[in-house]
Amino acid sequence: MGINVITAADTFTVFDRVLNDLADGDASTITFSNDIVGVKTGKNRNTIFSPNETGNNAAITLRVMRGSSDDRFLENKFSEWQQDPATFALATGEFVKRLGDGQGNVIRDVYNLAGGVFSRKVDGKQNVEGDTEQGVAVFNMIFANVTRSAQ
Repeated sequence: MGINVITAADTFTVFDRVLNDLADGDASTITFSNDIVGVKTGKNRNTIFSPNETGNNAAITLRVMRGSSDDRFLENKFSEWQQDPATFALATGEFVKRLGDGQGNVIRDVYNLAGGVFSRKVDGKQNVEGDTEQGVAVFNMIFANVTRSAQ
């Protein structure tokens, strides 16, 4: 017998602010670019395993409505980072995906985010052919340590 997963009402919090003005498509993503271990095999199949701490780093993409209060909030934080990185208070956050089983039970798939900074400026464009991307501000961040748990 199969299982059901019903996902709804996810939340993304960064800098102690719950983001409400998320845009379309993949409104937020968390991606890990690096492996958490390095493995090298040599003569006679002797193998070395070495933890790769960069595997704890995650790239975060947030798509918010351009001009919204969340856009202005994140842009202000970005400006703080650019003005004086040494005094910038690193971002913390949490992404919570709510998962129902169709029987009324819900678990929370939680990503805790620590040590975050902005990694890229927000792109902009003008389009006269109906491209809705021009109404979205995309913020890119990197977090030094991200852990996942089910609650």
